Amino acid sequence: MIPIDLSGKVALITGASQGIGAQIARTFHRAGATVVINHPGFPNTAADAQALADELNVHRSDSARVIAADVSKPEQVQLMMGEVQATCGALDYLVNNAAIIKDRTIAKMSLDEWDAVIDVNLSGVFYGCKYALEIMREGGAIVSFGSIAAIQGFFGQANYASAKAGVQAMMRVLSREAARKNIRANAIAPGVIDTSMAATIPESVRAEMIKNVPLARFGTTEEVANVVLFLCSPLASYVTGQTIEINGGWRG
Repeated sequence: MIPIDLSGKVALITGASQGIGAQIARTFHRAGATVVINHPGFPNTAADAQALADELNVHRSDSARVIAADVSKPEQVQLMMGEVQATCGALDYLVNNAAIIKDRTIAKMSLDEWDAVIDVNLSGVFYGCKYALEIMREGGAIVSFGSIAAIQGFFGQANYASAKAGVQAMMRVLSREAARKNIRANAIAPGVIDTSMAATIPESVRAEMIKNVPLARFGTTEEVANVVLFLCSPLASYVTGQTIEINGGWRG
């Protein structure tokens, strides 16, 4: 058995009140890390984030904390990093998970729909990386969410696919710039993952999607979280500047 022990490490996961982000927080916590659960500040996300922190703190007191910040607002991200430093001392791992979706064809997409997705999904990652680097310890790691959409170019996702492709390119640049502090930067590109969002996909569309997946199923949040954990762990100490696809083999 090869254990991953993150005891004494601090991980910040953006958009972690539910779904994949919440599972990443649970996974890092099980590995021994102190986790900082970010959410955008809405009443429902605040309740979900606090419930998750309470769940984790039962197992290890004061090992999970909640910080509200809209990642599309640079001043809020900067304040969040200051709070992480003040309460946790420093940061070891940043997981840029927060994202929104506003699908529409290019012809029908409003400028507000374009801006909203770019602001959260691309600029939000930039702000997170920029201000996290100010408080990250040497030897840390950053994992940011790209997407299969950046590779496949799904219909109606010009804003989402563009943002995710930009994130993947940003991690390649950051891997060079952060190497001087031995900080690694990678992206992951999940396929369709079985979350509450995926549950809204009509069954006929789900069936067509699965035809493209050699493993013949959607992924789980645990499977995504495990890859993120690996990329932040010492087991991935020579992995940086990469985009790891987690899509069950989808190529069509």
